Amino acid sequence: MYAIVETGGKQYRVQEGDVVFVEKISAEDGETVVFEKVLAVSKDGELTVGSPAVEGASVNARVLGHGKGKKIIVFKYKPKKGYRRKQGHRQPYTKVQIEKINA
Repeated sequence: MYAIVETGGKQYRVQEGDVVFVEKISAEDGETVVFEKVLAVSKDGELTVGSPAVEGASVNARVLGHGKGKKIIVFKYKPKKGYRRKQGHRQPYTKVQIEKINA
């Protein structure tokens, strides 16, 4: 059994027990969060697709922690003008473990 959920503008295919890194959620470590926007659910080989979301479906997950991703470098450059700007960025994330898919 798996589900496709949307959170933070991204879609994730999840199963019970999976550990997923999602966009940062304002929840403390150990808290349970519920993803209401479930786009599709596969149960016993039968796929249920919502339009846009499946009615009455949700996914429960437990927050394991927060962190930052790998650093990326944003470098702006204009040739022959002496213009250079270097900036780094680390995207924040939340690590969650999928506990239950309610379909």
